[in-house]
Amino acid sequence: MIVIDTHVLVWLANDDQRLGAETRKAIEKAATDAGVFVSAITPWEIAMLAQKGRLLLNREVGAWIEEALGLPGIRLAPIVPAIAVDSVRLPGSLHPDPVDRLIVATARHSGFPLVTADRSILTYGAQGFVQVMDAEH
Repeated sequence: MIVIDTHVLVWLANDDQRLGAETRKAIEKAATDAGVFVSAITPWEIAMLAQKGRLLLNREVGAWIEEALGLPGIRLAPIVPAIAVDSVRLPGSLHPDPVDRLIVATARHSGFPLVTADRSILTYGAQGFVQVMDAEH
């Protein structure tokens, strides 16, 4: 079981080569048990990035999100109250981006590693606050 960051879902859905071979295998393995979790904030982040022109998609954003969330093994992880509260109480020092904080809190709450290429989250994980996997490996 794993949690994937927003950009990892985008890379996975677009078959982007930035997603490393080891990571791709880990995602495929987790997918066999429907164990690839995406935070419920991820569709919002994708829509916002597309709206601002920071993410170009090959179809309308709603259709793209629906298709990406329909990939084998992908499950939407809800933002339950404990995750919302934990996102503002994360130990240590993580940048204040609320989306990243919610995604990190989702991984911490589930106890599953977070797959990301975000250097600040990887550094946060190296400090022992959340399990992480570098998406580019």
